[in-house]
Amino acid sequence: MTMKKIAFAAILAIIVCTLFYSCKKSKPDSEPILTVETTPANKSNNLSILGPDFPLKVEISSVMPASGVKIEVSAMPEGSTVTFFTAAGNSTAPQNNYTITNTPNGATCVVNITVTSLSTPTNVWKGTYRYSKK
Repeated sequence: MTMKKIAFAAILAIIVCTLFYSCKKSKPDSEPILTVETTPANKSNNLSILGPDFPLKVEISSVMPASGVKIEVSAMPEGSTVTFFTAAGNSTAPQNNYTITNTPNGATCVVNITVTSLSTPTNVWKGTYRYSKK
């Protein structure tokens, strides 16, 4: 081999290696699955409770996503699609407190809670519980 062919082969090898390295896709860091604890407890039935207002605690028990979470809370009479209470907002705090108001008397009500990672929108936790106002 002549010196020109060796130099050409070396340069070509450098170019190929550089292209291969720059095209290599890095694996994205995966975020831990959201785990949430609520008070009243998820999937619980709390019937005939005195009101007029009902506290709700939403606690993120997993590692908090880098950008925080969006928490959405809605309450409606069971079997209805009309809400009497809604709250939504972003948070970086592990503990978040809400007060459900305007509960109708004597109706079993359903509270829906959705917590969504702001860093990874497909990382979602959903919970629900039932209660009624005496």
